Amino acid sequence: MRGVIHSFDLTKASVHDLHYLNDVNIEIEDCTLIGDKAYLSKEVQLDLFTTSTIVLEVPRRVNQKEYKPQFPVFKKIRKRIETVFSQLDGQFMLGRNYAKDIDGLFTRVLAKISALTVLQYINKFVLNQPIGRVKHTLAA
Repeated sequence: MRGVIHSFDLTKASVHDLHYLNDVNIEIEDCTLIGDKAYLSKEVQLDLFTTSTIVLEVPRRVNQKEYKPQFPVFKKIRKRIETVFSQLDGQFMLGRNYAKDIDGLFTRVLAKISALTVLQYINKFVLNQPIGRVKHTLAA
């Protein structure tokens, strides 16, 4: 099902996204990753492709020389990703977890992601609605 979280990983807030990619290229290969503007580095994109045949699709900034509009399918997927992040933060208050230790943090994050996934499932297979309408499902 598209738009459903199938895996996640947590890092410390001090770890920059680019450093996290060093771990990703060991675990996955031969795919396309959709990133945001933090991943514009050509060196990083080339390294991912040469080591793991991972294509890193990143939208270019309008003022860049190599600017071209992003492929519409990738743009739509990126919007769905941002919507899920927004739902986790706004409706499930992912940023507020009050965990006392790392196990509590993982448990609370997993519980909130699981709750979102259950609501998406209910929308898709029970209510026959778009999976992204979790706020309406919560109210029902």
